[in-house]
Amino acid sequence: MLFLQFLFNLLVLKQGADLFESKFENFISKYEKPYKNNSEEYGRRMDIFRKSLNEIDYLNSLRTHNESAYYGITKYSDLTQEEFIQLIGKNKRNHHSKHRNVRTRQLFNSDHLNVPGEFDWRDRNVVSKVRNQGKCGACWAHSTVATVESMVAIKTNKLTEFSVQQLVDCSNGDNQGCRGGDTCSALIWMNKNKVKLESAQAYPNQDYAGICKSREDEDGVQIRSNFTCDNFINNEEKIVQLLATHGPLIAAVDATTWKHYLGGIIQYHCFNDLNHAVQITGYDLNGNVPYFKVRNTWDVSFGIDGYIHIAIGHNLCGIAEEISALDVLSIPKKFY
Repeated sequence: MLFLQFLFNLLVLKQGADLFESKFENFISKYEKPYKNNSEEYGRRMDIFRKSLNEIDYLNSLRTHNESAYYGITKYSDLTQEEFIQLIGKNKRNHHSKHRNVRTRQLFNSDHLNVPGEFDWRDRNVVSKVRNQGKCGACWAHSTVATVESMVAIKTNKLTEFSVQQLVDCSNGDNQGCRGGDTCSALIWMNKNKVKLESAQAYPNQDYAGICKSREDEDGVQIRSNFTCDNFINNEEKIVQLLATHGPLIAAVDATTWKHYLGGIIQYHCFNDLNHAVQITGYDLNGNVPYFKVRNTWDVSFGIDGYIHIAIGHNLCGIAEEISALDVLSIPKKFY
């Protein structure tokens, strides 16, 4: 009897191993991973993939209702956490004089807000398509330019794609091209130097940092000096108000736990070591869990067509720690 039980256990283990290897092979095929014929790298990536599956099971075990975030296999599932953070790019956290700490209620309360229950600037056709930063860690430039695009579109009723590459190549100080940067530093640099942000057609985007090629005689858009770079911890109502009355916002976040995200609302296990930058395009206060609608820069294959939903009210993922709103100066006729 013991021998039969032993054989049965061996069979179960083999079936489990076969199922796991089949998942890994499907993963390699789907995402066109290059190490199938490299036995050493294959084995290393398989071990990381196994750990990722355990992480996914753990995160999904914490779901409390149907709206909760859910997790699964993504193109990042064979990366270590260090490799993932390096790939997504670093938002270099700085402390700027315009930051301020606000102490109000600890929990989000939308009852007194005179704003729509749900709002998204995408519905007004002023948000450009989700981009893919690829292996260039320029999330800081993507989110800054995306918000300039939105503010121009709000004024002109025309959506123009502007140059991320110009910021990657030309912005200096705390910004280091594809090796990371800081959104507040980018805005300070743009304002101080009266930078005219050119269209992507005039200054095409690419996946690496190059020599600055901006031209004085090229038409471009300048930001106004009244941009903000504020800390709204314990005051996320203000973020909602800015979204409803002003426009999309830039936010620095901690994206460490987004590696396996597929959908739903993030409510737990998201920290605040700011290492990424995104654009907030809207919010939804109508459900059981109010949330921000956040546009990422990892292609439309990420999350919800390139977006992620983050619960409002607890500074989840550090989303309230570095919020920037901006406006633009007079806009050249070519952008109308």
